[in-house]
Amino acid sequence: MKKELIRAHNFNAGPSALPLAVLEKAQEELLDLQGTGMSVMEMSHRSKEYDALHNKAISLIKELLNIPEDYEVLFIQGGASLQFSMVPMNFLAEGKKAGYFMTGSWSSKALAEAKVFGDTYEIASSKASNYKYIPALEDLEYQKDTAYVHLTSNNTIFGTQWQDFPDTGDIPLIADMSSDIMSKPFDVSKFSLIYAGAQKNLGPSGVTLVIIKKSLLEQEKANLPTMLRYSTFAENNSLYNTPPTFGIYMIGLVLEWVKDQGGLEKIYQKNQEKAALIYDVIDNSNGFYVGHAEKNSRSLMNITFRVKDEELEKKFLAEGKARGFIGINGHRSVGGCRVSAYNAVPYESCLALKEFMVEFQKNNS
Repeated sequence: MKKELIRAHNFNAGPSALPLAVLEKAQEELLDLQGTGMSVMEMSHRSKEYDALHNKAISLIKELLNIPEDYEVLFIQGGASLQFSMVPMNFLAEGKKAGYFMTGSWSSKALAEAKVFGDTYEIASSKASNYKYIPALEDLEYQKDTAYVHLTSNNTIFGTQWQDFPDTGDIPLIADMSSDIMSKPFDVSKFSLIYAGAQKNLGPSGVTLVIIKKSLLEQEKANLPTMLRYSTFAENNSLYNTPPTFGIYMIGLVLEWVKDQGGLEKIYQKNQEKAALIYDVIDNSNGFYVGHAEKNSRSLMNITFRVKDEELEKKFLAEGKARGFIGINGHRSVGGCRVSAYNAVPYESCLALKEFMVEFQKNNS
């Protein structure tokens, strides 16, 4: 008798939940991909079978995000952390400055890497409030000779998210969208470069999606190592060396799933509904649960909060884990609680967590 499949309520911040349908499809094709007699992990990245998978993933990205023709879609390794270095290495020219919005730990790390390569400055920061909000768009000023402006669209640790993006005029706008790419529609044309680690909404860890405007590629600095130039990936369709083939295959399956859900408009609607379940409990708890982010900066992907009493918080996390809610503890650097409700997290898991939170408050008030 086949063992009953029991799936955890997976709220891990990353690597995070993948759609069950995607995992089942990958399982079905693991030993024999489309009649080849091989797993995708065994076949050549130069084969026509893999080439079709690779290009299909790129095509789906362009379709779902409505990417204009003057952009390249690249697959790079090294995670967002490598992009922290590659961006200034390629585009922070001598005599120029890079402007950074400081909204959390990852933007801080991105800025630290940029400082290695040239002059930088902070455009705006919410650090003084422990990153509770996204800086207002009004009255932003960019210094003369700014090479590019960088922001982190969603802050996983602090639970804040940009609701709208700044207009930087002729200055290239660059975004780390690792934790909210594919979670809602947005205008790609506002950006010159977008990068995103795959392990939140796109697939397994090991692949970084880069969407880059061709005109920015033309500004790439010379005399850089081959594998640290964006042009190397653009000129070779991300096949200069062996790419993370299984990860890209999985991204293709996830994107097919997103399309089957009705695209980004439907995904966005579902994400709003899921997040509302948890935020409503927090807002109606009379201070038993205390949200970290200001309401106009709240993330749909990462819901961060504290329980009013430290001992109760420990009890909440322990009982939650015992109930099968995985990954609801806050980041080790800040503590507290965090619910990561990425695309693949089912509504039913968020509803179950809401019911547990209400019950826990009732039993401990």
